[in-house]
Amino acid sequence: MVDMVGFLDNTDVGAIGCGSPIERSRAIADRLKRAKRGQIILVPYNSGCHWMLTVLSPEEDIVYFMDPLKRRLCTGEWKNIVDNGIKIHNAQLKRQGRKATTWKNCAGIPEQKTDKDCGYYVMRYMKEIVEDKSLDFFTKWERRGKAAYTQEDIDVVRNEWAKFIVKTYM
Repeated sequence: MVDMVGFLDNTDVGAIGCGSPIERSRAIADRLKRAKRGQIILVPYNSGCHWMLTVLSPEEDIVYFMDPLKRRLCTGEWKNIVDNGIKIHNAQLKRQGRKATTWKNCAGIPEQKTDKDCGYYVMRYMKEIVEDKSLDFFTKWERRGKAAYTQEDIDVVRNEWAKFIVKTYM
C-alpha cells in the first residue's frame, strides 16, 4: 500500500500556524512532486476548529473531499490552497492547458454524531482507505446512504492513537 497511498502532514497545511496560503499551496506541490506514479495523497486538514479529509489523485486530476459533518463541497480558502498547489505542481511538470481540477464530495461517508469526534472520524476514513487494497473508497462513499460508525469503531481508532502516542513519547 505504500506505493498506492501517501500522506501530507497537516502541520504543513493546517489553517493555524502553517504559513500563508501560498506557502501551504507550495507544501502541497512539494508533496505531489515526491508522490509515486498513480499514488493518492491523504491530506487531513484542520480549518481551525474542525477536521476534514482531502484525498488528492494527481494522475486523475481529482480531489475527493470528506467532511464528517457531511457539509457540501469545500469552498473558500482551503479549496483555493489545494487548487493552487495542484497548479504549481502541474506547472513544475510543464503540464500546460490542463482543465480545472475536479472536486468530488464523498457524501456517503459515516457522519459524526457529536461535536468532538471529527478528528477520530477522519482517522477512521484514512484507516479504511489504507486497508482497502482496491482503493475503491469513492464508489463506497459516493452517494448518501446509511453508513455509520459505532462507538466501538471510533474507540478502535482512539485506542490505536493512544497506543501510538504512549509508545512514541514514553
